[in-house]
Amino acid sequence: MIKRVLVANRGEIAVRVISSCRALGIETVAVYSDADRSGRWLTLADRAVCIGPATAAKSYLAAPALISAALGTGCDAVHPGYGFLAENAEFARLCEENAISFIGPAPDAIAQMGNKIAARAIARKAGVPTIPGSEGRLAGIDAARRIADEGGYPLLLKAAAGGGGRGMRVVRSERELGERFAEAESEARAAFGDDALYAERFLEGVRHIEVQLAGDGRDVIHLGERDCTLQRRSQKLMEEAPSVVLDSEVREQLTSAAVALGKRINYRSLGTIEFVYEPSSKAFYFLEMNTRIQVEHPVTEMITGLDLVAEQLRIAGGESLSLQQNDVRMSGHAIECRINAEDPERDFRPSPAAIEAWDPPSGEGIRIDTHAYAGYTIPPFYDSMIAKLIVWGEDRAQALERARSAVAGFRIEGPRTTLGLHANLLRDSNVIANQTDTTWVEREFLKTAVA
Repeated sequence: MIKRVLVANRGEIAVRVISSCRALGIETVAVYSDADRSGRWLTLADRAVCIGPATAAKSYLAAPALISAALGTGCDAVHPGYGFLAENAEFARLCEENAISFIGPAPDAIAQMGNKIAARAIARKAGVPTIPGSEGRLAGIDAARRIADEGGYPLLLKAAAGGGGRGMRVVRSERELGERFAEAESEARAAFGDDALYAERFLEGVRHIEVQLAGDGRDVIHLGERDCTLQRRSQKLMEEAPSVVLDSEVREQLTSAAVALGKRINYRSLGTIEFVYEPSSKAFYFLEMNTRIQVEHPVTEMITGLDLVAEQLRIAGGESLSLQQNDVRMSGHAIECRINAEDPERDFRPSPAAIEAWDPPSGEGIRIDTHAYAGYTIPPFYDSMIAKLIVWGEDRAQALERARSAVAGFRIEGPRTTLGLHANLLRDSNVIANQTDTTWVEREFLKTAVA
């Protein structure tokens, strides 16, 4: 049983983790950098510790500082949230070496699934379809050319250690290959310290569907899927659950494939299997696995009634899954809008500023996950997300209507935000009819919408 958790993160996810810990009677220790001294999560935790200067590399990414904070405050567990060190196998291993429970999967599972080439190989062994492409690391540009010769263009180059769209390039012709290969290699080296690339056939007109898993090392279950198709530059803007483009047969195949992959690695903790789905053929392909809590986990919570962070804490404390697959119930439809302090009219440039007015909506089916408040100054050093607006409805139509109303009633003054972007998305006929794909926002929506 876990008694005291160091919350090794900041912002809304720190608030979220502290909330579940308190509900379970677990003490919490928050951490903060010099730039986060006014963070709301500090006032919610039992104790707070400064771990370094504003630069993330010297604070939220500084594993030794976090371990020292955990040991110095008597914590027996660390929750990494998402981002920063959440999928860092070495940090998880360092926790283990210091007799601190890492609230997440085992270090080997993080390492296996964090390497995209290794993850594709494991998926294939589990019988999960993967996008046709290279079997392993590309030995060079000639290897990429051979893949294109066999499967044709467009080709997608991806960083083996990648994520978040970094180290990724679409190549539409042989003429582009040399330049795109060099760009992807350089970006991968800068972002991940590893310039290894692999190649896949680039699928167009696809949707992004992911399956939420929970495992205790003995059993693995799924908690349904989320549709994360609305993206800009591979960054999710809006998510919903369930996906309304899947029929029951495909949904069963997709969730079964995800569970098979989780069982293949005896997965323990929460995790998400991401797929691309081709509506025209009803085919789906493994994309990657995220071995952490996802930003968009609230939409799953809203339709299942579960507290996923609490489930994660119980598993890390050595308990079995609190429910079996047949116990999972889903009801209604949920939508999440990521509210970022960004200026959509200036290419989504971050807009760190003091929040002069903060008046979030409330009402039936509305949930706000945030660390922001009136008087809070958004620091320029970290992710620009300041809130998640989540709504639930009896069906998608009601959820969309509630989301439109909630966005319209959300008053934020001071920074520029993406509220206007979401208002336009929620009114768009393509979104309402679900006639979108993963590149639709950039290809069509942003060219006409007034954000």
